Amino acid sequence: MRIIPDRVKRFANDRFGMFIHWGLYSIPAENEWIRNHKRISNEEYQPYFDTFDPVNYDPRKWARLAKKAGMKYAVLTTKHHDGFCLFDSQYTDYKATNTPAGRDLVREYADAFRAEGIKVGFYYSLLDWHHPDYPAYNDMHHPMRGNEAYKDQLGQNFERYREYMHNQIRELLTNYGKIDVMWFDFSYGEMTGEKWGASEIVKMARELQPDIIIDNRLGGNVKAEEPEDFAGDYASPEQMIPVGGVKDVNGNPIPWETCITLNDHWCYVQRDKNFKSAKNVINMLMECVSNGGNLLLNVGPNAKGEIPEESVKILEEVGEWMHLNGEAVYGCGTVDMERPSWGRVTRNEDAIYLYVQDTCSEYIPIYDCPEKIKCAALLADGSEVKMQLPWNAESYELDGKKVIFVRTPMFADLNGNKNVIKLFIEK
Repeated sequence: MRIIPDRVKRFANDRFGMFIHWGLYSIPAENEWIRNHKRISNEEYQPYFDTFDPVNYDPRKWARLAKKAGMKYAVLTTKHHDGFCLFDSQYTDYKATNTPAGRDLVREYADAFRAEGIKVGFYYSLLDWHHPDYPAYNDMHHPMRGNEAYKDQLGQNFERYREYMHNQIRELLTNYGKIDVMWFDFSYGEMTGEKWGASEIVKMARELQPDIIIDNRLGGNVKAEEPEDFAGDYASPEQMIPVGGVKDVNGNPIPWETCITLNDHWCYVQRDKNFKSAKNVINMLMECVSNGGNLLLNVGPNAKGEIPEESVKILEEVGEWMHLNGEAVYGCGTVDMERPSWGRVTRNEDAIYLYVQDTCSEYIPIYDCPEKIKCAALLADGSEVKMQLPWNAESYELDGKKVIFVRTPMFADLNGNKNVIKLFIEK
């Protein structure tokens, strides 16, 4: 069984983070892949650079919202596929400090989130549709793929682009204090692993930031018995939650984090009002934790630098639940018992937590509980919850399973914040 480093265990214990997709694409407000989808050239995209001016950008508000929601870490898109840098890189002019914004927006983000006690993460795209040495004509994702005007660029100097990329990663890991998470995106086709100089990137990152956590999108096989040095510290599924968690080739659980949007897009899309409810978010979070994973929940600020009101309201509601029930999330993981129909179960060393999503009777059964339970209480207020066998339960077949019946409190608000029961483990 592989040994999980302490820094990765600490990351896993945090369980809940904020993903932030923000950049020039917030102006057209259609999709962060708009250049790819509409085959937009650098020249056609330039007006967004010339007018980028997030006059209401205040990362302290973002950080306070994340903290209020119960999030323990955050990841910001320092550079997305379009190549635009929110940070003041000395290796390009295509950066926020040269727009009307005139500011290093990453520095302000890092300072603000760190001040609120939230761990700082950087997203960095390995792709770059603006850089002249990034493959265009024959690339499967580049906006200018198949464009005859770019056919003569097949002799581009990719080594020069790779040096550029490594230099920018070094800047991010050197100039902004302690960085907790490095979130690379993404490998595809032959553009993977050592094509990026992945081993060198990881070596540099570990030297500059010894406690940093790195995702698995540089390439490699994070599920292998002996993963490559660049395979990452954890798996990163997207827009889905793997039932049973993520396991290596030998069936052993490995750390993982899923990233999921709050509506249907990663960046701000003005027309997209299909937001998940706070209850949906809490359900997703408990699904992740009960399967041994983290949830990185995305928000997309608008061109002015504001997180949409709908997102703010949802996260504030999630925060109310987390204030009362976060104990069932932080530092918790899977339980070796049957997956219940009425909700999800998490545990730490001292307790097992029953997240009751729905119940059709006064009692909920817990089959094959791995621990001896001494008592139970409603997590929200500490009030006692009775564990007792319904008076006629013995008259009915229980399939020979060890079963505990917990009486659901009549005052439990299954649509609100009083829906977690704490089972105290007898030592």
